Amino acid sequence: MVDSKPVNLGLWDTAGQEDYDRLRPLSYPQTDVFLICFSLVSPASYENVRAKWFPEVRHHCPSTPIILVGTKLDLRDDKDTIEKLKEKKLAPITYPQGLALAKEIDSVKYLECSALTQRGLKTVFDEAIRAVLCPQPTRQQKRTCSLL
Repeated sequence: MVDSKPVNLGLWDTAGQEDYDRLRPLSYPQTDVFLICFSLVSPASYENVRAKWFPEVRHHCPSTPIILVGTKLDLRDDKDTIEKLKEKKLAPITYPQGLALAKEIDSVKYLECSALTQRGLKTVFDEAIRAVLCPQPTRQQKRTCSLL
């Protein structure tokens, strides 16, 4: 139930390996919303949103809503995880960084969650359903008229 409405939710968790690059898009038709996820403790995962996932999704489904999701929220403040990242001269992805990327890719929402602690997890799925049931109006481009 979301907003007092019964919902039947079907999920596809697609493989990210290069071996599946040609197969994966076969699961995209009739997709109502994409959850593009990255690990908050993996800067490479964050960059892959921009370099791989967003371009692929937009190529195959130019108008389907996207929700950007930062995962492993429980590890962002974990001392051991932070130390391991520091050793590689890296740091966890901050909320403002996630928000900036969401804006860059025109995501309808930016959310963070932890599967381990369940923090924010229900919200991710509720917002995915809302993105389909109550779509945001698309932004219309400003029209200009040039007289010469």
